[in-house]
Amino acid sequence: MQIRAVFFDVGNTLLKPHPSVSEVCRQVLAQAGHVHDLSAIDRLMPLVVAYYEDRYRDDDTFWTSEEETSSVWVGMYSVMCRELGIHADAAELAGRVYEEFGDASRWRLYDDVLPAFERLRERGIRLGIISNWDSRLTRVLEGLGVGDYVETIVSSADVKLRKPDPRIFELACSRLGVGVSDAAHVGDHHYSDIVGATAAGMRAVLVDRSGSAATRAESGAVADFDRLEEALGLE
Repeated sequence: MQIRAVFFDVGNTLLKPHPSVSEVCRQVLAQAGHVHDLSAIDRLMPLVVAYYEDRYRDDDTFWTSEEETSSVWVGMYSVMCRELGIHADAAELAGRVYEEFGDASRWRLYDDVLPAFERLRERGIRLGIISNWDSRLTRVLEGLGVGDYVETIVSSADVKLRKPDPRIFELACSRLGVGVSDAAHVGDHHYSDIVGATAAGMRAVLVDRSGSAATRAESGAVADFDRLEEALGLE
């Protein structure tokens, strides 16, 4: 198989929250007069993540709706607010946190992303994005300079399809005029990225930026993009 295009997931694949989810929450709460130590908010992050994971396991189609997607995120941060003793305006403050993450300044690219993009483009490989994200994705990525490298940005809320549905991968490939057998997808989530891309007929590469060497070896994941070409079978 000759790879003509490589698509990428976004969160935990290309970028991460800046300075951190907890710090953004702390700042938003402090601006509203609710001052809390960062450590107190850090301790609540497992509850926030658990809320998301429960919703995702229950019905991941929320990613195909702008309204449902925002509702899930507001629900997550509302849990945090209530645990901190903030009840009356929990939803309002959670909404402010959600809005913050629509700003490119609240995200940072991993250091190896743009160099990897450059290397792939030097090989004549076309680049694109396939992500379960809301409609603000293009604005965020363009603000981080990713728009200069990719030819299409496919967000689930925009196209009303979500990973791992093979149709979202097929749609992205059609936008670049390449067949799925000539394309690869790189992402951090086994179910949505690897299962989905493989079902569509694409080569799939799992990236695990936070795991241990042992867990990466077990899953076949790469730790970063330094040897991405090897994982893609280009070397």
